[in-house]
Amino acid sequence: MTVTAERTEPTTAGASAPSPAAPTGMLPLSVFGIPLGLAGLGAGWSAARVTLGAPAWPAEVLYGAASAIWLIFTVVYVLRGLRRKGAFGADLRHPMAGPFASFIPLVGILLSAHYSEYLPGLGAWVCVAFIAALAIVATQLFAHWVTGGVSMQSIHPGYFLPVVAGSFVASIGFSSIHAHEAALAAFGIGAFFWLVVGTVVTVRLMTAGALPPAAKTGMSAYLAAPATANTAWMVSHPGPMGALQLGLTGVLVIMLLMQLLLIGEYRKLPFSPLFWVFTFPVATTANYAVRWFAASNVPGKEIYSWIILALATAFITSIAARSIVTATHGNAKKRRSPALA
Repeated sequence: MTVTAERTEPTTAGASAPSPAAPTGMLPLSVFGIPLGLAGLGAGWSAARVTLGAPAWPAEVLYGAASAIWLIFTVVYVLRGLRRKGAFGADLRHPMAGPFASFIPLVGILLSAHYSEYLPGLGAWVCVAFIAALAIVATQLFAHWVTGGVSMQSIHPGYFLPVVAGSFVASIGFSSIHAHEAALAAFGIGAFFWLVVGTVVTVRLMTAGALPPAAKTGMSAYLAAPATANTAWMVSHPGPMGALQLGLTGVLVIMLLMQLLLIGEYRKLPFSPLFWVFTFPVATTANYAVRWFAASNVPGKEIYSWIILALATAFITSIAARSIVTATHGNAKKRRSPALA
């Protein structure tokens, strides 16, 4: 049996729990970070197309790849879940992997928001459907959390993703289909959960000991929250930047600096598919940076925008290349040692 990074995770001090992928055979939820990161980078290139005159093909290639991968993974995940009673609920209730269930509708929102440019009527309905799906997943998760479903030791920064970053992405989705009031409502939900869940997660990190290695990639959610918040507010409020936009930008900058200081911790982790969790925060930060420089009066802003977008693209490309090499090496090793598979 092939072991994945989600198979065994500590939930309390000195204890461990199997991932939902182990007993149910479900596809690990973390793999949906692949299409999420690609779609996020596609959004950055879309912003560059508008603000920098970038060609359209990088964004379309990234969105196309994200669509194909997301569709394949979703079909496999759903078909496996239908064959195993209670599998979906087990994934949602898992203290470590559960928040990653939000990746499935999150990718759907990003894709439908993009393709609504070409099919505005159908795209708008699909986008709303995925936002509704995200709301169902997020509320189920939050209800599970507040009814004693997880211990303080099990909490990790990935808990930001469904209710904080997810709400801000929903706001971006609503703005893309010109539902301004709904976008503001979704932004308010994200701000509320940013305060509530952010406080709980930070207290856990400060008082309950170090995170297990497999959960440390979730630290990037500290960057995902302000990156999506800034992008959501800018998309819903085009024009000169106001006080709130500048304040949110300050939060993003300090969280980016924190991520840079954590590179030493990240370098200690063995490479795994969980590294794709890094890609969406990086891509969304680049997306916002491109938009921010376009709205600013900073000298040389086009150069800075291109540099940031290039760095984000290189980073995600390196994750993709390392994933391909690792998968190829793993398959070759299994062929040489079939008894280990």
